[in-house]
Amino acid sequence: MKVLLFNGSPHKQGCTYTALCEIQNTLKEEGIDSEIYQIGIKPIGACRACYACGKIGRCVIDDEVNPFLDYAKDFDGFIFGAPVHYASACGGATAFLDRAFFTAFQSGRGEIFLHKPGAAIASARRAGTTATLDQLNKYFTITQMPVISGRYWNMVHGANAEEVKQDLEGMQNMRILARNMAWHLKCREAAEKAGVQLPKQEETVFTNFIR
Repeated sequence: MKVLLFNGSPHKQGCTYTALCEIQNTLKEEGIDSEIYQIGIKPIGACRACYACGKIGRCVIDDEVNPFLDYAKDFDGFIFGAPVHYASACGGATAFLDRAFFTAFQSGRGEIFLHKPGAAIASARRAGTTATLDQLNKYFTITQMPVISGRYWNMVHGANAEEVKQDLEGMQNMRILARNMAWHLKCREAAEKAGVQLPKQEETVFTNFIR
């Protein structure tokens, strides 16, 4: 079993990364492999709502989103982390995840995320974390992904990595989140071995409010 830890921050080893490292260490203690995926600082284009991904199976924008989807398909669970910029997830992470989830659905590759457990974490100097978590969790709920929680909101506070380490409650919650993710993955593995089937899927119905 393997979990992908997504660092949506432009800072490679900043606050969000520090929280993800705490999660990674705890997952390792629980016997779960993980990898940290760095979004980096290259420009990420926003979704154009062109729907071309539904025809060609990939996003038409040539950046890191398509390689990410190819990479993500082999993971069993996901934890997406992002810093707070102006009371919401940073722009790069938002553009990236908008296109990743939309492309997966439209291109018929929903199994990349479908029914796999997901969790979100947010880092901030002071505020905006709950709004960011609400934003990130919606990627999971629209994709039928079980949402994994900690004991509190999944956030850490600090202006830099060293300050985040001093947020003892926040770091503890990262460990609790990691253990809950590990427990869910182990339960799913046991269920599959026992022959429990995933929920039946229906053809998607779209209803417009104005006709």
